[in-house]
Amino acid sequence: MRTTGRPAPAVSSARGPAVITARGYGWRHAGRKAPALTDIDLAVPAGQRVLLVGASGSGKSTLLHALTGVLPADSGHRTGELLVDGRRPDPARGRSGLVLQDPESQVILARAGDDAAFGMENLGVDPEDIWPRVDAALHTVGLGPGGAAAAEARARLTRTLSGGQKQRLALAGVLAMEPGLIALDEPTANIDPASAPVLRDAALRAQAVTGATLLVVDHRVDLWCDHVDRVVVLDRSRIVADGTPDLLTDPGLRDLLRTAGVRIPGTPPPPARRPAAGGEALLTARDLAVTRPGRREPVAGGIDLTLCAGTATALVGPNGAGKSTTALTLGGLLRPAAGAVWATDALLRTHRPVPRRREPAAWRSRELVTRIGSVFQEPEHQFLTDSVASELAFGLHRARLPEARIRDRVEELLGVLRLAHLARAHPHTLSGGEKRRLSVACMLACSPPLLVLDEPTFGQDAATWEGLRLLLTAELDRGTGILLVSHDEPFIAALGAHEHPVGARTAVGAA
Repeated sequence: MRTTGRPAPAVSSARGPAVITARGYGWRHAGRKAPALTDIDLAVPAGQRVLLVGASGSGKSTLLHALTGVLPADSGHRTGELLVDGRRPDPARGRSGLVLQDPESQVILARAGDDAAFGMENLGVDPEDIWPRVDAALHTVGLGPGGAAAAEARARLTRTLSGGQKQRLALAGVLAMEPGLIALDEPTANIDPASAPVLRDAALRAQAVTGATLLVVDHRVDLWCDHVDRVVVLDRSRIVADGTPDLLTDPGLRDLLRTAGVRIPGTPPPPARRPAAGGEALLTARDLAVTRPGRREPVAGGIDLTLCAGTATALVGPNGAGKSTTALTLGGLLRPAAGAVWATDALLRTHRPVPRRREPAAWRSRELVTRIGSVFQEPEHQFLTDSVASELAFGLHRARLPEARIRDRVEELLGVLRLAHLARAHPHTLSGGEKRRLSVACMLACSPPLLVLDEPTFGQDAATWEGLRLLLTAELDRGTGILLVSHDEPFIAALGAHEHPVGARTAVGAA
């Protein structure tokens, strides 16, 4: 994470890899009864590469935030001791760099080069060194060609980047600072399967060149286990296993790892669901072109698509292809750049009042929420209240349902998605995986006949991944139509989704 505020007078004189020490460390977020971390004892020598795994909400992200000094003292209660190079973590020293779960929250400036340079400017890096380091970092993460064409990559507008591209930009900003500790929180969650190893290798190359200590939180265990020195397993705020990557295949630890939500390498995926033939048509797009807010030119076009009841459809393609923008447009949250999207009678007449127009983008919020439920790529963008329970009830109140029915539905969803213990917590204090489950639950609350889900498995451990699979499979069985944007190929197969590529002028066939 890049520091903000006044620039430091100079980069810290401490160079080389960082040393991490934790003795009985604990942290409880303000307003929470249960601690996020408890009695953490950990010693990470300089230059070691460590993979942190465990259940969603087990404290992995909190530990990374604590080590990089971005947990304000007044945001919770600390116990024990946590040190980096024998001192309390302080982001102003420039010893650590953090890539957050949500790259959107780290994009600060309008142009990619300026954004990647921001952390170095705050650390007082010599101006003559900044742009060569920016160009090298952008090239390393695949956002710039390097050489004479690097200026064009620097000038790219950050608002035009996809979620995965913003994640690479956040990594570039960290790499450019050349920290002694690189902390990556779900760095590949929004990256397409072909690009995930590229980003991983970029981080590993940077670590090899600098010798920095590397801490990675990622549920894609297979992606990292052959490239790290050590695996640390957290469950219910505590370290429950710590050793070489061989522990992931230790038969004696299999039950413990499953309880902790760890995806054991080599475990076969669940059986693929047979794609459904499709029921009644709900939504149709013809020759659709879509564009992101603030842009005039389409990012994807030539889209012909029909979404049907009881059928899952997956929009697939590389980062930046326009999948999320297409999903937002089909969900009625963006207007088409060209072409048309219209609802069939089957979708229009599911609730009263019936919209006067067929185009979802023209509907009022009450008309939209009961017909199409959309889950954004960034969950925080759709949270509007100050507690998990009230967030689940918000759409139900907008739909003017009876209070007794609202209470019953909220309790049902809290239980199904393992959020009951967080009912009174503020949505923005949840872990990334918990936020994702809450965003899915909010859209399910009104039981809309069509769901639009953007990366629903982001941040999920093995157990909560399976829970989402069962939940959405049940929705398909009851006749709900699902439009899915995902890089999670096993999840797409598990739902029996029809795959349709999205690109600059890709024609998407009917479901």
